[in-house]
Amino acid sequence: MKLRHPIAVAALALALAAPVAAQQASGEMPAKIAAIPGVIAASAKWQRIWSAPMNADGFATAADGSLLFAQEQSNSIKKLWPDGKEWVAVPYLHGVGAVAVDGDGRMIAIERSCTDPGWHAPCDAPTAVVGLASGRKVLADKFADGATLGRLNDVRSDRHGGAYFTEASKGGVDHVAADGTVTTIAVGNGLFTNGLTLSPDGKTLYVTNRQTILAFDVAPDGSVSNRRDFVKLDAEPPNSFGGDGMTVDSKGNLYVTGGAGIYVFAPGGAKLGVIPVPRHPITLAFAGPDRKTLYVGALGGVDPDGKEWTTSKDVRNDAMTIYKVTTLAMGTK
Repeated sequence: MKLRHPIAVAALALALAAPVAAQQASGEMPAKIAAIPGVIAASAKWQRIWSAPMNADGFATAADGSLLFAQEQSNSIKKLWPDGKEWVAVPYLHGVGAVAVDGDGRMIAIERSCTDPGWHAPCDAPTAVVGLASGRKVLADKFADGATLGRLNDVRSDRHGGAYFTEASKGGVDHVAADGTVTTIAVGNGLFTNGLTLSPDGKTLYVTNRQTILAFDVAPDGSVSNRRDFVKLDAEPPNSFGGDGMTVDSKGNLYVTGGAGIYVFAPGGAKLGVIPVPRHPITLAFAGPDRKTLYVGALGGVDPDGKEWTTSKDVRNDAMTIYKVTTLAMGTK
């Protein structure tokens, strides 16, 4: 597949690691962290380790603890080392937008094909949910009624060989079973789904809906029920689209990216605090051998000379920065 972004060639040349900066870069905001007991210490500081003019979305953690991220414009899933070095883990995908890893280390991804809003050309390749255990296997590329999936947002393994995924076209959350059966969990009526994640015990599915986080009960077979409003993101700035990426730690605390930073909620729904981030965060994951490093992907970035990456007003700016911080909390394995 051809590179689909108007600045794709330049982006490839500039997609270099951006090690720790000694001073705040242009476009970054102060992000002084306040302690959240059992989650993060007040002495913790964000470290900028990667920046590029292509995106880094749909974070996941590989079995060895390394960070994986989807890069829609280069059609690949990339692996990031702790020092910011990167390598293509899975190439030749179709506009991959998010990746998930199940308990056996198998990857599942969503392919957005050529639905990138920055791509202005005819698009006839279907979007899909694909398994990457041994080669590329399409799990789903249409709903039960034969309609195409539309532009997809995020994905999580259901731990049974299938996956939960969100889609932007109708604003819904869906499930594809291991046999390819697609079931719509919730759709329409103003629903705006983006990120999703499972509780550590697999019994609760969380889904973003702007400033509200929804929760569903998950049965042993992966089916869901009992939709409810779980928590509200109560510190969002004006014009924020609300929650985006989500993850959980080993204690079941829920982490949600939003305009205010990273919200942290206890399993019962109590708000534990908000972790500020130097840029607007959209995706996150715990990684490292001990899962005690929190990585976050945020909007905007600087080039290798430390200058903010910009585009002309008619070209979508997909620049992203990845930060990491050491935590007291530990992610799930």
